[in-house]
Amino acid sequence: MLFRSRIGLGGRFVLTSGPVSLPTRDYPKALRSAVAAAHSAGRLMRLHLRRAKKINEATHHDIKLDLDVRCQELIRRSLASTLPDVPVLGEEGVDDRSENAAARWVVDPIDGTVNFAYGIPHACVCIALQVRRQSRRRSEDPFDTVVGVVHDPFLDETWTAIRGHRARLNGRVIHVSSRKRLDEAIISLGFSKTQETLDAMLPAVGRLAHRVRKIRIMGSAGLALVYVADGRFDGYVEPGVRLWDIAAGGLIVECAGGEFWRERLPGYQQYRLCANNGHLRRKLESAIQG
Repeated sequence: MLFRSRIGLGGRFVLTSGPVSLPTRDYPKALRSAVAAAHSAGRLMRLHLRRAKKINEATHHDIKLDLDVRCQELIRRSLASTLPDVPVLGEEGVDDRSENAAARWVVDPIDGTVNFAYGIPHACVCIALQVRRQSRRRSEDPFDTVVGVVHDPFLDETWTAIRGHRARLNGRVIHVSSRKRLDEAIISLGFSKTQETLDAMLPAVGRLAHRVRKIRIMGSAGLALVYVADGRFDGYVEPGVRLWDIAAGGLIVECAGGEFWRERLPGYQQYRLCANNGHLRRKLESAIQG
Protein backbone atom coordinates (compact mmCIF):
# COMPACT_ATOMS: atom_id res chain seq x y z
CA MET A 1 0.00 0.00 0.00
CA LEU A 2 2.14 2.79 -1.28
CA PHE A 3 -0.10 5.69 -0.25
CA ARG A 4 -2.13 4.29 2.66
CA SER A 5 -0.96 6.13 5.73
CA ARG A 6 -0.97 4.14 8.96
CA ILE A 7 -0.57 7.32 10.99
CA GLY A 8 -2.93 9.75 9.29
CA LEU A 9 -0.56 11.76 7.13
CA GLY A 10 -2.60 11.51 3.94
CA GLY A 11 -3.26 14.68 1.96
CA ARG A 12 -1.39 17.93 2.17
CA PHE A 13 0.97 18.34 5.08
CA VAL A 14 -0.56 20.91 7.44
CA LEU A 15 1.66 23.00 9.70
CA THR A 16 0.37 23.41 13.26
CA SER A 17 2.96 25.89 14.49
CA GLY A 18 5.73 28.08 13.21
CA PRO A 19 9.44 27.76 13.78
CA VAL A 20 10.75 29.07 17.08
CA SER A 21 14.46 28.39 17.07
CA LEU A 22 15.72 30.75 14.37
CA PRO A 23 14.32 34.20 13.59
CA THR A 24 12.69 34.36 10.18
CA ARG A 25 14.86 37.37 9.39
CA ASP A 26 17.81 34.96 9.34
CA TYR A 27 16.31 32.73 6.65
CA PRO A 28 17.62 34.78 3.69
CA LYS A 29 21.11 34.67 5.19
CA ALA A 30 20.78 30.92 5.66
CA LEU A 31 19.63 30.55 2.06
CA ARG A 32 22.63 32.48 0.75
CA SER A 33 24.92 30.30 2.85
CA ALA A 34 23.30 27.11 1.54
CA VAL A 35 23.57 28.28 -2.07
CA ALA A 36 27.26 29.11 -1.62
CA ALA A 37 27.92 25.73 0.01
CA ALA A 38 26.04 23.87 -2.73
CA HIS A 39 27.98 25.69 -5.45
CA SER A 40 31.29 24.85 -3.75
CA ALA A 41 30.42 21.15 -3.69
CA GLY A 42 29.10 21.39 -7.24
CA ARG A 43 32.43 22.71 -8.51
CA LEU A 44 34.15 19.69 -6.99
CA MET A 45 31.61 17.39 -8.63
CA ARG A 46 32.15 18.97 -12.05
CA LEU A 47 35.91 18.65 -11.67
CA HIS A 48 35.66 14.91 -10.94
CA LEU A 49 32.80 13.82 -13.21
CA ARG A 50 35.05 12.19 -15.83
CA ARG A 51 37.84 11.19 -13.46
CA ALA A 52 38.40 7.85 -11.74
CA LYS A 53 36.64 7.82 -8.37
CA LYS A 54 37.59 6.14 -5.11
CA ILE A 55 34.80 3.86 -3.92
CA ASN A 56 34.46 3.55 -0.15
CA GLU A 57 31.60 1.05 -0.22
CA ALA A 58 29.59 -0.76 -2.88
CA THR A 59 26.41 -2.80 -2.52
CA HIS A 60 24.15 -4.38 -5.13
CA HIS A 61 22.18 -1.19 -5.75
CA ASP A 62 24.33 1.58 -4.29
CA ILE A 63 27.81 3.11 -4.24
CA LYS A 64 29.48 5.31 -1.62
CA LEU A 65 32.31 7.46 -2.89
CA ASP A 66 35.17 9.14 -1.09
CA LEU A 67 34.00 12.27 -2.89
CA ASP A 68 30.64 12.05 -1.06
CA VAL A 69 32.51 12.47 2.21
CA ARG A 70 34.73 15.24 0.86
CA CYS A 71 31.73 17.18 -0.47
CA GLN A 72 29.83 16.90 2.81
CA GLU A 73 32.83 18.17 4.77
CA LEU A 74 33.20 21.06 2.33
CA ILE A 75 29.50 21.88 2.80
CA ARG A 76 29.72 21.56 6.58
CA ARG A 77 32.62 24.00 6.81
CA SER A 78 30.91 26.46 4.49
CA LEU A 79 27.63 26.39 6.43
CA ALA A 80 29.43 26.71 9.77
CA SER A 81 30.95 29.99 8.64
CA THR A 82 27.45 31.53 8.74
CA LEU A 83 25.59 29.53 11.39
CA PRO A 84 28.30 27.88 13.49
CA ASP A 85 25.94 26.48 16.13
CA VAL A 86 23.64 24.62 13.71
CA PRO A 87 24.57 20.91 13.42
CA VAL A 88 24.45 18.85 10.23
CA LEU A 89 22.43 15.71 9.63
CA GLY A 90 23.92 14.30 6.45
CA GLU A 91 24.08 11.15 4.40
CA GLU A 92 27.81 10.94 5.01
CA GLY A 93 27.79 11.67 8.72
CA VAL A 94 25.46 12.91 11.43
CA ASP A 95 26.27 15.39 14.17
CA ASP A 96 24.90 13.85 17.37
CA ARG A 97 23.37 17.21 18.30
CA SER A 98 21.06 17.17 15.27
CA GLU A 99 18.34 15.00 16.86
CA ASN A 100 17.69 17.40 19.74
CA ALA A 101 18.80 20.67 18.19
CA ALA A 102 16.59 23.73 17.82
CA ALA A 103 17.71 23.93 14.18
CA ARG A 104 19.71 21.67 11.88
CA TRP A 105 21.00 21.40 8.36
CA VAL A 106 19.97 18.32 6.36
CA VAL A 107 22.50 17.56 3.62
CA ASP A 108 22.91 15.13 0.77
CA PRO A 109 26.27 16.09 -0.72
CA ILE A 110 25.81 14.06 -3.92
CA ASP A 111 22.26 12.94 -4.61
CA GLY A 112 22.48 10.50 -7.50
CA THR A 113 25.84 9.03 -6.55
CA VAL A 114 25.52 6.00 -8.82
CA ASN A 115 24.84 8.25 -11.82
CA PHE A 116 27.83 10.39 -10.86
CA ALA A 117 30.10 7.39 -10.31
CA TYR A 118 29.32 6.15 -13.82
CA GLY A 119 29.94 9.55 -15.38
CA ILE A 120 26.25 10.32 -15.95
CA PRO A 121 25.76 14.07 -15.40
CA HIS A 122 22.46 13.77 -13.55
CA ALA A 123 23.15 14.38 -9.86
CA CYS A 124 22.79 17.26 -7.46
CA VAL A 125 23.56 18.78 -4.08
CA CYS A 126 20.66 19.01 -1.60
CA ILE A 127 20.75 21.29 1.45
CA ALA A 128 17.81 22.05 3.75
CA LEU A 129 17.52 24.02 6.97
CA GLN A 130 15.05 22.62 9.47
CA VAL A 131 13.78 24.10 12.73
CA ARG A 132 12.13 22.28 15.59
CA ARG A 133 8.39 22.69 15.97
CA GLN A 134 7.09 24.35 19.12
CA SER A 135 4.17 21.93 19.26
CA ARG A 136 2.97 19.12 17.06
CA ARG A 137 0.66 16.15 16.82
CA ARG A 138 2.24 12.77 17.49
CA SER A 139 1.96 11.87 13.78
CA GLU A 140 3.93 14.89 12.60
CA ASP A 141 7.64 15.30 12.06
CA PRO A 142 9.42 17.11 14.90
CA PHE A 143 11.13 19.46 12.43
CA ASP A 144 9.85 21.89 9.82
CA THR A 145 11.91 22.60 6.71
CA VAL A 146 12.22 26.36 6.22
CA VAL A 147 15.01 26.73 3.63
CA GLY A 148 15.78 24.48 0.67
CA VAL A 149 18.46 24.45 -2.03
CA VAL A 150 18.97 21.91 -4.81
CA HIS A 151 21.90 22.55 -7.16
CA ASP A 152 22.60 20.75 -10.43
CA PRO A 153 26.24 21.59 -11.20
CA PHE A 154 26.14 20.06 -14.67
CA LEU A 155 23.32 22.24 -16.00
CA ASP A 156 24.16 25.16 -13.70
CA GLU A 157 20.63 25.16 -12.27
CA THR A 158 19.89 26.09 -8.67
CA TRP A 159 16.42 25.75 -7.16
CA THR A 160 15.72 27.64 -3.95
CA ALA A 161 12.89 28.21 -1.50
CA ILE A 162 12.14 29.86 1.82
CA ARG A 163 8.93 28.73 3.50
CA GLY A 164 6.20 31.27 2.94
CA HIS A 165 7.79 32.56 -0.28
CA ARG A 166 7.69 31.43 -3.89
CA ALA A 167 10.16 28.86 -5.18
CA ARG A 168 12.75 29.94 -7.72
CA LEU A 169 15.09 28.49 -10.33
CA ASN A 170 18.19 30.62 -10.85
CA GLY A 171 16.23 33.52 -9.39
CA ARG A 172 13.15 33.06 -11.59
CA VAL A 173 9.82 32.23 -9.94
CA ILE A 174 8.61 28.72 -10.81
CA HIS A 175 5.32 26.85 -10.47
CA VAL A 176 4.15 23.27 -10.78
CA SER A 177 2.28 22.15 -13.87
CA SER A 178 -1.49 22.49 -14.19
CA ARG A 179 -2.10 19.10 -15.79
CA LYS A 180 -5.00 17.20 -14.23
CA ARG A 181 -5.19 14.20 -16.56
CA LEU A 182 -2.99 11.23 -15.81
CA ASP A 183 -2.75 10.31 -19.47
CA GLU A 184 -1.05 13.66 -20.13
CA ALA A 185 1.37 13.39 -17.21
CA ILE A 186 5.05 12.53 -16.98
CA ILE A 187 5.68 10.64 -13.74
CA SER A 188 9.06 9.95 -12.18
CA LEU A 189 9.55 6.76 -10.17
CA GLY A 190 12.22 5.74 -7.69
CA PHE A 191 13.12 2.23 -6.62
CA SER A 192 15.40 2.87 -3.66
CA LYS A 193 17.81 0.07 -2.68
CA THR A 194 15.91 -2.64 -0.82
CA GLN A 195 14.20 -5.77 -2.03
CA GLU A 196 10.99 -4.60 -0.36
CA THR A 197 10.83 -1.38 -2.36
CA LEU A 198 11.74 -3.17 -5.58
CA ASP A 199 8.97 -5.68 -4.98
CA ALA A 200 6.54 -2.81 -4.37
CA MET A 201 7.45 -0.76 -7.43
CA LEU A 202 8.06 -3.31 -10.19
CA PRO A 203 4.38 -4.32 -10.50
CA ALA A 204 3.41 -0.66 -10.18
CA VAL A 205 5.46 0.22 -13.26
CA GLY A 206 3.45 -2.16 -15.40
CA ARG A 207 0.15 -0.80 -14.12
CA LEU A 208 1.17 2.84 -14.39
CA ALA A 209 2.81 2.63 -17.81
CA HIS A 210 -0.56 2.22 -19.53
CA ARG A 211 -2.12 5.16 -17.68
CA VAL A 212 0.42 7.98 -18.08
CA ARG A 213 2.11 9.69 -21.00
CA LYS A 214 5.61 8.68 -19.91
CA ILE A 215 7.47 7.19 -16.95
CA ARG A 216 10.94 8.44 -16.09
CA ILE A 217 13.43 6.74 -13.75
CA MET A 218 16.29 9.23 -13.43
CA GLY A 219 18.22 8.18 -10.31
CA SER A 220 18.12 11.38 -8.25
CA ALA A 221 15.34 12.08 -5.77
CA GLY A 222 16.39 15.70 -5.37
CA LEU A 223 16.19 16.43 -9.08
CA ALA A 224 12.93 14.51 -9.46
CA LEU A 225 11.38 16.74 -6.81
CA VAL A 226 12.53 20.02 -8.32
CA TYR A 227 11.48 18.83 -11.77
CA VAL A 228 7.99 18.49 -10.30
CA ALA A 229 8.35 21.97 -8.79
CA ASP A 230 9.06 23.64 -12.12
CA GLY A 231 6.58 21.60 -14.17
CA ARG A 232 8.97 19.31 -16.06
CA PHE A 233 7.46 16.34 -14.25
CA ASP A 234 3.90 16.15 -12.97
CA GLY A 235 4.57 13.69 -10.16
CA TYR A 236 7.25 11.68 -8.41
CA VAL A 237 6.64 8.49 -6.41
CA GLU A 238 9.10 6.50 -4.30
CA PRO A 239 8.33 3.92 -1.60
CA GLY A 240 11.53 4.26 0.41
CA VAL A 241 13.84 7.27 0.56
CA ARG A 242 15.88 9.10 3.22
CA LEU A 243 15.20 12.52 4.69
CA TRP A 244 18.36 14.09 3.22
CA ASP A 245 17.18 13.07 -0.27
CA ILE A 246 13.86 14.89 0.01
CA ALA A 247 13.91 17.67 2.64
CA ALA A 248 15.13 20.46 0.36
CA GLY A 249 13.26 19.40 -2.76
CA GLY A 250 10.04 18.78 -0.84
CA LEU A 251 9.97 22.36 0.42
CA ILE A 252 10.65 23.63 -3.10
CA VAL A 253 7.68 21.61 -4.40
CA GLU A 254 5.40 23.11 -1.73
CA CYS A 255 6.61 26.65 -2.38
CA ALA A 256 5.98 26.11 -6.10
CA GLY A 257 2.32 25.30 -5.40
CA GLY A 258 2.60 21.52 -5.37
CA GLU A 259 1.85 18.76 -2.88
CA PHE A 260 4.63 17.00 -0.97
CA TRP A 261 2.89 13.99 0.59
CA ARG A 262 5.09 11.74 2.69
CA GLU A 263 4.87 9.18 5.45
CA ARG A 264 7.53 8.18 7.94
CA LEU A 265 8.54 4.53 7.83
CA PRO A 266 10.37 2.24 10.23
CA GLY A 267 14.12 2.77 9.95
CA TYR A 268 16.36 5.77 10.33
CA GLN A 269 14.99 8.90 8.58
CA GLN A 270 13.06 6.71 6.12
CA TYR A 271 10.00 7.90 4.15
CA ARG A 272 7.66 7.02 1.33
CA LEU A 273 6.46 9.90 -0.81
CA CYS A 274 4.30 11.18 -3.59
CA ALA A 275 5.16 14.66 -4.79
CA ASN A 276 2.85 16.06 -7.43
CA ASN A 277 1.28 19.20 -8.86
CA GLY A 278 -1.64 19.04 -6.44
CA HIS A 279 -4.05 17.37 -8.86
CA LEU A 280 -2.76 13.82 -9.33
CA ARG A 281 -2.10 11.98 -6.07
CA ARG A 282 -5.44 10.20 -5.85
CA LYS A 283 -5.23 9.24 -9.51
CA LEU A 284 -1.69 7.97 -9.07
CA GLU A 285 -2.78 6.00 -6.02
CA SER A 286 -5.58 4.37 -7.97
CA ALA A 287 -3.37 3.55 -10.95
CA ILE A 288 -0.52 2.11 -8.88
CA GLN A 289 -2.70 0.04 -6.54
CA GLY A 290 -4.55 -1.38 -9.54
